[in-house]
Amino acid sequence: MNDADVAGHIEALVAEEHRLLESAVGHEPPPDQHQRLEQVRVELDRYWDLLRQRRAREEFGLDPGWVGLRDEQTVEGFEQ
Repeated sequence: MNDADVAGHIEALVAEEHRLLESAVGHEPPPDQHQRLEQVRVELDRYWDLLRQRRAREEFGLDPGWVGLRDEQTVEGFEQ
């Protein structure tokens, strides 16, 4: 997976997140929709982290192909 692939996946996830949020305007979303929104948000965090890792390695002349998606617990445990 290259940077363009990662960015494209992020864009698709953002579009899905927007669709889910728009469909819930004015009322509580059904449990399955709420669960999917949370899954999308976690996956977005993981893919943004992957893109940052890849770009950092590229910046220092290292092979970005050596990084991969970190697990949910690691990414969600980062402090903001």
